[in-house]
Amino acid sequence: MITIGKLAGLTSVSNDTLRYYEQEGLISPAGKSPAGYRLYDYDSARRIHFIKHAQQCGFTLAEIRDLLELRGRDKACCGDVRTRAIEKKLQIESKIRAMKAMSKALDQLISECANERRPVKECTIIAALERASGSKRVQ
Repeated sequence: MITIGKLAGLTSVSNDTLRYYEQEGLISPAGKSPAGYRLYDYDSARRIHFIKHAQQCGFTLAEIRDLLELRGRDKACCGDVRTRAIEKKLQIESKIRAMKAMSKALDQLISECANERRPVKECTIIAALERASGSKRVQ
């Protein structure tokens, strides 16, 4: 059994993050020391590594909790996890498309703003954003 500090060191995660994961139901201490300190088993370190890797793949903590719950179900199968991975990939690809569209829109606005010394009241970027939102220019 190890303390929260030792678990933090093993996983390169702060004590506060571990407490948050515990609050969110992602990890739980295996017990407490006579002094009342949380004690974890080494499986907790494996679980933390799983959480961190899943986050790097874009999964939210709620989705990670779902994956961890699936792992503990007898009736669950690899297809259940695969479905969630496919859904996450599609979400990420959708976000990438949206961000590419935003980048293209900004490229257009930037290219139309050739005169950097123009007063802000005459800024083509602000004017274009105001036209797009349908608002009137505030002076």
